[in-house]
Amino acid sequence: MPAKSAASANDPAPTAHISTSSLIGPTINAWRFFLEDQGVSPHTVKAFSSDMHLLATYLPPDRPVGEVTTTDLNLFLDWLQGGRGVACSPKSLARRITSVKAFFRWLHQYGALLIDPAEKVPQRSVISPLPVVMTEAETQAILDTAGKQRIAAKPDARSLALVSLLLDTGIKKGECLALNLNHLELDAPDGAILFVRYASPQNRYKERKIALADSWIEVYHEYAAQYDLKDRLFPWSQRRLEYLLEDLSKEVGLDKHLSFDMCRWTCALNDWRSNIEHDKIRQKLGVSKIQWREIGMKLERLSHS
Repeated sequence: MPAKSAASANDPAPTAHISTSSLIGPTINAWRFFLEDQGVSPHTVKAFSSDMHLLATYLPPDRPVGEVTTTDLNLFLDWLQGGRGVACSPKSLARRITSVKAFFRWLHQYGALLIDPAEKVPQRSVISPLPVVMTEAETQAILDTAGKQRIAAKPDARSLALVSLLLDTGIKKGECLALNLNHLELDAPDGAILFVRYASPQNRYKERKIALADSWIEVYHEYAAQYDLKDRLFPWSQRRLEYLLEDLSKEVGLDKHLSFDMCRWTCALNDWRSNIEHDKIRQKLGVSKIQWREIGMKLERLSHS
């Protein structure tokens, strides 16, 4: 199957030129183009493609996709764990099973295969440790402490502008550092909006709009005037902003290490507990549906902890 055909937005059936007699190597390349065309994370595409090429090296080079069986796939997984001679962690094994399932499901979904040989391959999910989040009381203590700086003898709204934005929007550290003033649309018809943008076209799927709270807008105006902002929303180094968060946690006496990541997870958990539609939380965080599987499972566990 020609590569352009797999990636073409005008091709309603990306497997139109793939059949049961197609060899697995070229078929994997077609799948990679399809994933890229769907806006899947470049990291995910790279990992999935690598996993499938590993399967291609295990199977006979002349084995067509239509002759791959469930037994072949289970033997491949056994080989990964004990016969390859290279350590395969539980997390890597779980991802490779996901890759295999996604690949053959794609072929089956678009009619290239009548039977999905990976359907009955058991998934072995492995979830990394739960992230550390703040309780409602800890969150309020952080905001109160930052609020005191805002009304001190020498008013400083910077810490409150930073931490409240992170807790409201759940943006990542890198996204926060990249924010410019033109990423804010304070006069939007339906309320103020933050635009999360990416320079690289490969990351465009992460771009999104997030509503901004009226309370943050008020803090922002004070902060912008105090620091005479010109271009970047937070014109300091990554380490300086990390110190601001650390200083807040020390002043509160928080045993936990306040970080960008903790604010992001706390935001997501608050939305989850507020019964916001799960796909809206996913979109707000800017993660793919594949990434959301583990994130959603973690949020479910955190919500009951």
